[in-house]
Amino acid sequence: MDLRRYGHVDAQDVRSMLLDIHDEVYAGDPDPFHSRERFTYFLDLWSSRKNWRCVSGWEDGGPVGYAYGSVLAPGGWWQGSTRPSDLRGSVFALSELMVLPKWRGTGRAKIIHDALIAPVDARAVSLQAEIAHKKVVRLYESWGYRKVDESTSHDDSPHYAVMLRDLR
Repeated sequence: MDLRRYGHVDAQDVRSMLLDIHDEVYAGDPDPFHSRERFTYFLDLWSSRKNWRCVSGWEDGGPVGYAYGSVLAPGGWWQGSTRPSDLRGSVFALSELMVLPKWRGTGRAKIIHDALIAPVDARAVSLQAEIAHKKVVRLYESWGYRKVDESTSHDDSPHYAVMLRDLR
């Protein structure tokens, strides 16, 4: 799999590709929280951060999936959750990890994930996973994450497991 890396300056160049992958991943999902309009808002919010980074995987001439995130502001944490009191130092927030349906279960998600966080200079990486998606939560646990809290970040958002993985 070919890995491609992007930063804040590349956000507009890769925006449509990220949106198209989102649309395929959530095709047929009736939840308005997973709509293209809602995702576009969050994509633009995250990619506007100067330290935003993204990695996409490519195989057989097309995209496999991507992951993106950024280092949180000092002391920053997920909305609707409390930062663990013993967590010191910077935290990289993994905002999205999406793999097209035909590539799921092939190990490519972990390759993309690992390529995104490998160069990160942070104490830990954190993410939110929908609690209802138990298989996804267990997958992240198998990658070294542990649940540290739960949150509902917006009135209409799913209930999330807030997960953390130490990098040092």
